[in-house]
Amino acid sequence: MKILHTADIHLREYEDERWKALQKLIEIGKREKVELFVISGDLFDKGINAETLRPKIREFFSNTGFKIILIPGNHDNESYKSGVYFGEDIIILNDLNEPFEYQDVRIWGLPFEPLEGERVVEKLRSIANDLTPDRKNILLYHGELLDAFFSRKDFGEEGEERYMPAKLSYFKDLNLDYIFAGHFHSQFDVWRLENGGYFVYPGSPVSITKRETGQRKVNICEAGKPPREYPLSTFHFEEVVIELDPFREKNPVEIVKEQLGASHPEASILLTVRGYINSEKIKMSESQLVEQIKEFIKDKPVEEHFEFRDMHTILEDGLFKSFINKLERATFPEEKKRELLDLTIKAMMEARL
Repeated sequence: MKILHTADIHLREYEDERWKALQKLIEIGKREKVELFVISGDLFDKGINAETLRPKIREFFSNTGFKIILIPGNHDNESYKSGVYFGEDIIILNDLNEPFEYQDVRIWGLPFEPLEGERVVEKLRSIANDLTPDRKNILLYHGELLDAFFSRKDFGEEGEERYMPAKLSYFKDLNLDYIFAGHFHSQFDVWRLENGGYFVYPGSPVSITKRETGQRKVNICEAGKPPREYPLSTFHFEEVVIELDPFREKNPVEIVKEQLGASHPEASILLTVRGYINSEKIKMSESQLVEQIKEFIKDKPVEEHFEFRDMHTILEDGLFKSFINKLERATFPEEKKRELLDLTIKAMMEARL
């Protein structure tokens, strides 16, 4: 049995980038012939978004060819009131003690609640005797895994509040084959459980904030096999940092063009151009270089930050020329030479301020 697992789509508007990401996930589910599509919380950004989008979701989540199972997250935990209809193929797990069973798989849902660690442990222990080995047991969970190395950026714009924190040790001695989790936005991550199972964060399938950079992924796996990251062609932010070298022959504008040309077509670029130029050598000033780069990116999804500086006067400095000659004769590795050169340039630039 093949399962598609995602979380944290944070739907807000019909046909925006997040909606298009969900459309692509449905298409992937059909193409990969999955039987279950699980969403581990925060399908919607807020309850009001769920109410607005529900008529479209009904069409979207019906006749897919697979079951869609989800749990409420901290953003949409008020969106799934009893009796609310979301579509033919959707199952909402609001109660940990009422799992969904399908073929040889049993899926348990631990929806978000404002609980501390001890209460989370109590809830998990309440189902321990029901996690029988006759089926693959999967737990859907939305919260913070404290064993993970994380920063606040991993949760989007959640602030400093803790969200149903758990540790891998909480799942010790529980017969769980998979914990399909949500709440961490930034990246795909997998941990092994002591019993040999897997704890998986798929990351958000679309960048929710500018701090979530890089191509997005989902988890696709066959029951009984390891999780597998599946790269997506969905909207995301991509950080491009270009370090200009005044000793290179290449035109800086061409360097920017090459770097941006290699970007993913769905990416919105966060461009930083830093380092140093030799205006005499490239025959353009700082402002002229900025103007040319802006002209190239004017119709592209690029947010630019310019941090480079012109150092042509330093290059003509006798002391600097003497240093370059000695550095070229030195037997240091090239990486060490580059480091010393950078430090010297920075020091001399600062001294001239």
